[in-house]
Amino acid sequence: MSTELTGAEITVRCLQKEGVDHIFGYPGGAVLFIYDELFKQDKVKHVLVRHEQAAVHAADGYARSSNKIGVALVTSGPGVTNAVTGIATAYMDSIPLVIISGQVPTHAIGLDAFQEVDTVGITRPCVKHNFLVKDINELATTIKKAFFIASTGRPGPVLVDIPKDVSQQKAVFVYPESVAMRSYNPVTRGHAGQIRKAVQLILEAKRPMIYAGGGIILSDAAAQLTELVRMLGFPCTNTLMGLGGFPATDRQCVGMLGMHGTYEANMAMQHCDVLVAIGARFDDRVIGNPKHFFNEDRKIIHIDIDPSSISKRVKVDVPIVGSVSDVLVELIKMLKVRKEKPDQTALDAWWTQIDLWRARDCLKYDRSSSIIKPQLVIEKLYDVTKGDAFVTSDVGQHQMWAAQFYKFDLPRRWINSGGLGTMGFGLPAAMGVQFANPGNMVACVTGEASIQMCIQELSTCKQYNLPLKVINLNNRYMGMVRQWQEFFHGNRYAESYMDALPDFVKLAESYGHVGMKIEQPGDVESALTEAFKLKNRLVFMDFITDQTENVFPMVPGGKGLSEMILV
Repeated sequence: MSTELTGAEITVRCLQKEGVDHIFGYPGGAVLFIYDELFKQDKVKHVLVRHEQAAVHAADGYARSSNKIGVALVTSGPGVTNAVTGIATAYMDSIPLVIISGQVPTHAIGLDAFQEVDTVGITRPCVKHNFLVKDINELATTIKKAFFIASTGRPGPVLVDIPKDVSQQKAVFVYPESVAMRSYNPVTRGHAGQIRKAVQLILEAKRPMIYAGGGIILSDAAAQLTELVRMLGFPCTNTLMGLGGFPATDRQCVGMLGMHGTYEANMAMQHCDVLVAIGARFDDRVIGNPKHFFNEDRKIIHIDIDPSSISKRVKVDVPIVGSVSDVLVELIKMLKVRKEKPDQTALDAWWTQIDLWRARDCLKYDRSSSIIKPQLVIEKLYDVTKGDAFVTSDVGQHQMWAAQFYKFDLPRRWINSGGLGTMGFGLPAAMGVQFANPGNMVACVTGEASIQMCIQELSTCKQYNLPLKVINLNNRYMGMVRQWQEFFHGNRYAESYMDALPDFVKLAESYGHVGMKIEQPGDVESALTEAFKLKNRLVFMDFITDQTENVFPMVPGGKGLSEMILV
């Protein structure tokens, strides 16, 4: 006779069956039965954060850096509303998460019970899917569906809302080996005919460009992309989310493109005749205004797992729906079979033009300054870590400088909030990265405004002995806000100055960590070297940087890629 288990026991058994090793959460009344069952076992390790937003960001960082599904557990009401920012962050960047939330008992739903919110309604716009489980007999299958939906097709967060009485009721536990849903059958293999059309366009290209986004990272297609780029000899640019998909130190890499992309990447995007877009979505921060990007002579090939992303902002000529990794394998095979090469004379002339654009040295800055330049800190971080660290960031100028000056040669090493632009993401995401990659160097690049959004997680870091290195680029401003106010609002710095800042060194020390304050350019490298030698300690480095430094290049909002502000 089969043994019956409670809903709480079933939930934990499901996590075990899915191979979940870490779950990030914060307890509350509606999930106490689940917490009780987590306490009774040791296969799934629970990490206690200090705020539910951080639980989801930590699960997010864990997922991005490991190619596993991140899992978070929060209670009802304010627990789940606190988590919404993290859920929306993951949704915008297509990160596979499963969020389990508690809910008031089923008989109390809709009666404004204590700590009740309409979780399904609130999260619907920012999840790939969500479920409210009212029947204990459907719990195991629902959780299986959640993990399947989160990780297949275009990944994303899936929420499972479990009423408190369901976690107490009993049912026979049967975990399905697989699930099938009539309404959800993502395509993985690209259409052979479309791939053949793409091959033909690629071979005819005179001024080709490969534009690779976060889909390369999500589908573990970096190796295939690198093979394609080197085989063809084409230039390659990566989006903010795609950094590391092709080695940044390779000569064929022309850097990041977009609002703060390199001059050579943006000019090559604007003037290419065949554009191969792979796992990217032509978003507003990448191509600016679509009408400025339109070029009737340009042919566009677009490879993406999500059909709704194709021709959404820019009409393309050869759409290919499928898993990026699978499509690239087929594309490479077909190119090899053809045994033809693109016009080498035209390609050489194209590279000559790109090298002229590259010679503008658009990322140059004043290296003789007596004040610490933020770019210098990132360059020295790269040198000290030999480019081998996992780097998380918050959002703002420091994020852009990290993207520009830390040369990512490997995928899943650059962890940042791209689509939503979430301040407070960096530190909890770094925690998740460290749990997923124990023994590896993890650096969080942040600013004095962003770090205070989730700074309470320094307590979590102490509890779990996480040896993160926090690089705080402190210019006493909300830096990117100040930059826009300087450029577009007549130098009226409305509420962008960060007054009454804490002493970050003392604050770090009060949490039991090591704090450093660095004020001279000559001390930057030695401080970083010393910090990374402290392999078992979190070190908070407060770099006092130039308040007036701006991120260049910059494409103003609504402008085209060739309309960059360079100095």
